Amino acid sequence: MSVNGAFTILVDESEHNRRLDAVVAAHLHDCSRSLAANLIANHKILVDNQPKKPSYRVKSGEQILGRIPVPEPVEYKPEPIALNILYQDSDVVVLNKPAGLVVHPAPGHASGTLVNALLHHCPDLGGIGGEIRPGIVHRLDKDTSGTMVVAKNAAALEALAKQFKDRTVRKKYLALVYGELKKDAGTIDLPIGRHPVHRKQMSTTTRKGRRAETSWRVCEKFKGITLLELTLKTGRTHQIRVHCAAMGHPIVGDQVYCSRKRLKDMDRLFSGGPSSMAAQLKAVPRQMLHAWRLRLTQPRTGEIMTFESPIPTDMETVIDKLRGMG
Repeated sequence: MSVNGAFTILVDESEHNRRLDAVVAAHLHDCSRSLAANLIANHKILVDNQPKKPSYRVKSGEQILGRIPVPEPVEYKPEPIALNILYQDSDVVVLNKPAGLVVHPAPGHASGTLVNALLHHCPDLGGIGGEIRPGIVHRLDKDTSGTMVVAKNAAALEALAKQFKDRTVRKKYLALVYGELKKDAGTIDLPIGRHPVHRKQMSTTTRKGRRAETSWRVCEKFKGITLLELTLKTGRTHQIRVHCAAMGHPIVGDQVYCSRKRLKDMDRLFSGGPSSMAAQLKAVPRQMLHAWRLRLTQPRTGEIMTFESPIPTDMETVIDKLRGMG
């Protein structure tokens, strides 16, 4: 029972020997397990008026008392940035993120982010970690477009985070890559970690890489370029970009993971002066990578939901030019 944030939970027999943080989170809809653990660790939640650890195993008949603080607005300001919202309910918002939009405020991007936009577009955001804010479950790089899901309350955030951890969320991407692949489908299973020299980059040659797996399928072949459909089995930073580069087929427009040798190969393939296809491909302002399709389970109802973002105009323009070459 909770009144104005204060609550009392009487542990029953079915909860005997369960973790304290898990019991609190199960009883309070807007309290995630991580928030419960934080409050318990700071003695804001007591068992029979005694402080305990989040891992404490409760006993039948014990009384858990505490208060969930009223969520405070985050320091980031709502901004009327246009968003293409595909779906929204009381738990989640699914959107088609445009290329060029940073997901979360960070040094150098204190405003103009997806979070700023969601604070404006979603007035029903709930408390997450003691703040009124959207729950970012996964991210897309600034210059990657496509489908994203964001949690609107603590319970939804925890449920979606579990889905991503358990790999029950299905994520499909589309990418234009350099080169013509010999096979029609395959899997890249190479660990990914921080580059040993360039710390802002990721690499498959690092000693401390984490397992990463990407499946790919050829959708369409052009002269020197291939359109791939890629399915993420894991969710490492820059995973698709790094894996495509590792198999010798970097993503068109990727200024970080595309080698100079590959660009020179394109110059030779598309010879014909400054208006050649090679020059046009090198002028592409961002990586041609799009989060095409996302399938997840609605946190509250359990309904399986699939969302799709159409190929963006800049990527479609490149594809049309490639098709026009015959």
